[in-house]
Amino acid sequence: MNFHEVRFPASLSFGSAGGPERRTDVVTLANGFEERNTPWAHSRRRYDAGLGMRSLDDVEDLISFFEARRGQMFAFRWKDWSDFKSGRASAEHSFDDQVIGTGNGAETQFQISKTYRSGSFEYSRPITKPVLGTVRMGLEREELREGVDYEVDVTTGLITLSNAPAEGVQVMAGFEFDVPVRFDTDRIQTSVASFQAGDVPNVPVVEVRV
Repeated sequence: MNFHEVRFPASLSFGSAGGPERRTDVVTLANGFEERNTPWAHSRRRYDAGLGMRSLDDVEDLISFFEARRGQMFAFRWKDWSDFKSGRASAEHSFDDQVIGTGNGAETQFQISKTYRSGSFEYSRPITKPVLGTVRMGLEREELREGVDYEVDVTTGLITLSNAPAEGVQVMAGFEFDVPVRFDTDRIQTSVASFQAGDVPNVPVVEVRV
């Protein structure tokens, strides 16, 4: 797979702009009512990495990273500073932040996910790029030990338990995570004069499915 397990410099992504996008097909009927449908089960995120550039050294780091990825060729990790934890942004993540599954007495593998809720509605987002060393998990209210009770594949977000949870037991996890992305351009245009005048380059980045 064309993916490099390396994170875009977090100091540069800190000032970026972006967020989730959805694709919705809207058809207006003759009576004025609408029919709406979406072909996407999951949202996709877009960012502008150029807004995080604060110095010419930053631009140099950006160009080095861009060249090493061969432009759009290789995807990479991206820290979305507005959404990178399993729980509240202002709090440390805990092993019981998210319910990622329910035991059936046989299943030992569970995909890390994050649930977004508003009122009685919710959306579950698969997390495929957890950050190494940040994943904590537990069964019901009992925290487990990584390397003893479970293993985490940080390239896929898959957790493997040593023993299958009993029927009906909630499988819980807390974590930090990155977004798998690629550059959405094969060209970066920079100018020393314009950068010094406050004109930063436009560097679009888009989420990819992995």
